[in-house]
Amino acid sequence: MSAQNAGTSPSNHSLAFRVMRLCRPSFQSEDAVLRLDPFDLLAGEDLFEDPRVSSAVIDDAIWRQTYSAGEGAGEDFSFRNRFQIRNPSDAIALPGFLILPQSFGAIYLGETFCSYISINNSSKFEARDVIIKAEIQTERQRLLLLDTSKSPVESIRSGGRYDFIVEHDVKELGPHTLVCTALYNDGEGERKYLPQFFKFVVANPLSVRTKVRTVKECTYLEATIENHTKSNLYMDQVEFEPAQHWCASILKADEHILDSNAQTSNLFRLPLLIRAGGGTFNYLYQLRQSLQEGGLLKVGGSNILGKLQITWRTNLGESGRLQTQQILGTPLVQKDIDLQVVEVPATIILERPFSVRLKLTNQSERIIGPFEVTISQGSSSLPKVVMVNGIQKLELAPLEALNSTEFSLNMIATRLGVQKISGITIYDTREKRAYDPLPDVEIFVDSE
Repeated sequence: MSAQNAGTSPSNHSLAFRVMRLCRPSFQSEDAVLRLDPFDLLAGEDLFEDPRVSSAVIDDAIWRQTYSAGEGAGEDFSFRNRFQIRNPSDAIALPGFLILPQSFGAIYLGETFCSYISINNSSKFEARDVIIKAEIQTERQRLLLLDTSKSPVESIRSGGRYDFIVEHDVKELGPHTLVCTALYNDGEGERKYLPQFFKFVVANPLSVRTKVRTVKECTYLEATIENHTKSNLYMDQVEFEPAQHWCASILKADEHILDSNAQTSNLFRLPLLIRAGGGTFNYLYQLRQSLQEGGLLKVGGSNILGKLQITWRTNLGESGRLQTQQILGTPLVQKDIDLQVVEVPATIILERPFSVRLKLTNQSERIIGPFEVTISQGSSSLPKVVMVNGIQKLELAPLEALNSTEFSLNMIATRLGVQKISGITIYDTREKRAYDPLPDVEIFVDSE
């Protein structure tokens, strides 16, 4: 707990507030003390590897060291041997004591601010009918944490006190003020009002940087989490909650776990450590649209992907939780139609006709068409290796709003190996408009 007397009460008041932050203690470390083993002053580590040194000498030195550290340590503790290692744990400079913070300390976004408040009567008279209020003030709002208006404290005797605990989930950055007020009757029956203010600043514990890449039908989201605190953060949970019409899966490197540890690893999942003062860790998610038909969910011309839910703990188990804002993907332009390949034969023989099945979808809310399906030459002057076999133009009937149709193209390949079906274009004969051609589709042409 840490005390804070930022708002000292005036001398004409009988009551005064004292505030202590309820937080976990920290380990006491002896930074200025470098402990050593006296045996190291006489011989270095190479002594144990020297074949010329008898093992009996080494065993005798270790036995004396163990004896002096165990049985003799409590009897011969003096100032001259304060730097000696008496126990193996002394080497890490942690004597085992815990220190209570002497100030409010660092308060971070996502944590729970818990405070122990005591109102004490330092006068010689009794204070009666005490109404106590405690609230948090930020730049945006005021939150009431405690109000005893309906059930006032009947009396606080001279030298006595009234204690209570308040909690607040920190959801805003910047300056905060804990306002404690008391309305009471003093010893002379005068009604008095006591306000006290305790100020603290909320900082950001971590930052999240995102990158979005779209590869064909998949969208990849990379999230980099950076630790801005002065202590290590143990990530309990970092989950991506996809928006509507999206499904997400996290991509991880392959882990080789021994059979003996496989069952234990499934039961106990170790938290991920992000080190203090700028440590980072990257998460990679693969996103796919859960609905193949219909338009994309858009806000301000951008595609909403979802948000991250992050929970962590500090060295001594204090928890925190943050939720990011909506993550926006690459802006996508709504297309009136969508052309996709439904089926391509598994085996394609050289100079033998084969059928490619395609699907045309009207993604608008109006009737579009009729259409003509052709294969354009493109910018290349070379003859096409995969071409239409038979009629070069295929006519399709108009499509109703948000409707689709399937059709087949009869094609033939004239070269062996990996080839591409390219240039399949949809032309709207009524609006005299050509849509973007279908992306290239790779096929393998085999001989008989």
